[in-house]
Amino acid sequence: MIFDYNVVLDSLPLYFDGVLVTLKLLVIALAFGLALAVPLALMRVSKQPAVNFPAWLYTYAIRGTPMLVQLYLLYYGLAQFEAVRESVLWPYLSNATFCACLAFAINTSAYSAEILAGSIKATPYGEIEAAKAMGMSRFKLYRRILLPSALRRALPQYSNEVIMMLHTTSLASIVTLVDITGAAKTVNSQYYMPFEAYITAGLFYLVLTFILVRLFKLAERRWLAYLAPRKA
Repeated sequence: MIFDYNVVLDSLPLYFDGVLVTLKLLVIALAFGLALAVPLALMRVSKQPAVNFPAWLYTYAIRGTPMLVQLYLLYYGLAQFEAVRESVLWPYLSNATFCACLAFAINTSAYSAEILAGSIKATPYGEIEAAKAMGMSRFKLYRRILLPSALRRALPQYSNEVIMMLHTTSLASIVTLVDITGAAKTVNSQYYMPFEAYITAGLFYLVLTFILVRLFKLAERRWLAYLAPRKA
């Protein structure tokens, strides 16, 4: 078998367009997912069952079902209801990009919420005692101590979630979006060369993963330096 580089070179513009679609989906999903994850994490660490249980149920249900099922339900499932088709939301819910971003944001919010909740619970009690000793209110305690500290400590785990979400965006091709995987499908359908098509897609994902890993390493080096072992 000979690898046909000409097919790859001719298809590079399509792959680069796919990269832009992938990054767009990733950034939107992560932004809205993290915005939703913060209040969910605060609910998860609450000792009040009426507050904790809804957040637990949400994260359990989302993490307990496949991402593909969630995407299908949003893009294909809701369309079967006449009330949805006649609602003001239909122009959005009939849009593949909107549904993909919504599904990815919901999915990552559940995982991110559990990551943040774990980081909040792992906050050294000495930090909380020091904040209380300075007369901080509960709101200020969360805003200036607990959340910033938890977000910093959650970086290593959250970086894994970001990488997983990057790979999850490949499901967008199922709902007609031409992301990196969608570009590979198009190339394969045109040239009937799956090896060239999907190897190229895999290389693009590897490059994006490498860049994200390096960015998170730099972030950890800056914001988690105080956790590093001190030299004697």
